[in-house]
Amino acid sequence: MNTIHLVALGQVDKEIMKSLEVGIWQIFGFELQLLPALPEPAYAYEAKRNQYSSVSILHELVKYRSNDSVRLLGVTEKDLCIPMLSFVFGHAQLQGSAAVISLARLRQEFYNLPPNQTILLNRAVKEAIHELGHTFGLLHCQDTSCAMSLSNAIHLVDSKTDELCRNCSIILEENIKNLKPLLKLEK
Repeated sequence: MNTIHLVALGQVDKEIMKSLEVGIWQIFGFELQLLPALPEPAYAYEAKRNQYSSVSILHELVKYRSNDSVRLLGVTEKDLCIPMLSFVFGHAQLQGSAAVISLARLRQEFYNLPPNQTILLNRAVKEAIHELGHTFGLLHCQDTSCAMSLSNAIHLVDSKTDELCRNCSIILEENIKNLKPLLKLEK
């Protein structure tokens, strides 16, 4: 079985995980499966920044990934960072097996606005597609409406769609086609 696995890191709303399943399936076409939640990533906490290292989380996710997993996406409520940036919405291994997204800065509440579940779900799907796109070899896209466009601020997440542009779609299709022999997928 070749599946994209989703795993919550700590407590994550089931509605969010279900929305991610649907959104990811529509773009990538692989079967999706929710795995039992893992504990919150306390091992990745950086006290000086009061954030969590996405690099550390990715290292742990790779260890957790099973052989029947095409890709593994971790989802956390924790605010993520990498050494060079003050925050990231998500992080992925380019052409690797794992990615992680954070819901912290995708929530309206982070910006002192009233909660809005619809906005949160839309943002989460966009970022999940973006990070998984990197695992399938997609780079940042110049088309600002493409899910693969760079989003280093929330207004950039909001301005893009949850779809890939024509060029990114073609590259993704080719990259998945090249993976099929390795994954033993049906043609």
